[in-house]
Amino acid sequence: MAYCNSKRGAATTNMEPLLCALLKNNSLTFTVYISLYYVAFYVVMTALFSLAIWVLMYTLDPYTPDYQDRLSSPGVMVWPDTYGEEDIEITYNTSDKASCMKMSNILHKFLKPYNDTTQHECNKYNCTKGKYFIQKTFLAPHHTKWSCPFPQSMLGACSGLEDPMFGYNGTMPCVIIKMNRIINFLPSNHTDLPPYVNCTILDGQHNVEKIEYFPDRGILDLSYFPYYGKLAQPSYVNPLVAVRFSLVGGKQAKIQCRVVSDKISYENIHDPYEGKVIFYLKVTK
Repeated sequence: MAYCNSKRGAATTNMEPLLCALLKNNSLTFTVYISLYYVAFYVVMTALFSLAIWVLMYTLDPYTPDYQDRLSSPGVMVWPDTYGEEDIEITYNTSDKASCMKMSNILHKFLKPYNDTTQHECNKYNCTKGKYFIQKTFLAPHHTKWSCPFPQSMLGACSGLEDPMFGYNGTMPCVIIKMNRIINFLPSNHTDLPPYVNCTILDGQHNVEKIEYFPDRGILDLSYFPYYGKLAQPSYVNPLVAVRFSLVGGKQAKIQCRVVSDKISYENIHDPYEGKVIFYLKVTK
């Protein structure tokens, strides 16, 4: 193109304008072809990438977790889940209505999915107590598996139905223990020994007069296991155990609640919530 832009003076011939026009046209055509090439290249690459992703997703089972590096033993949580700087501290004042209402509201909100009417409408299957509920096929509606109902009333005196304050207006507060879910986990090798919750007083033993469990003996019935995942069991709810403490004396205690079973460990120093939960219970006046 430098040739076309140069000045030849008197030596310029009649062929030079035509030559310059051809060079310019060739440059424009080359640019168009290069652009089309890269457009086509990226379209093909995008199509191949999309096809690879589609094939990958098509081969995955939606009912099987994508990652299998889950804990072998479940964690345990307690409600009300009120945390201090480092520990769970369930502290309330019987003379302060707002303090008591705070604790009871946390429990009412947590138990909302366990409403008796909701449970019997969503989980209509009549499960056999004391036996694992093994389901190899999807027999429930919408290609799902059945879930056993756990109505709120099973928590008895700590259900919030008999006492909407859950004992937080006095010295007999209730806490609710929940074991986290692990897909296909069976908590015991012995069907005659179901897992159960056991609470021990680590500090302040003289301040706790009595411990009561709901359901009876703090049992987590085997019919709620195994759990098959959210997609397979969309209406599943965790079985719960409520514990009521009768506080006396200093009305303060450090408590450990553990889910006892031969396949649930609780001595993992790297995970303080595996198989157990430790919390402080304190009532002031």
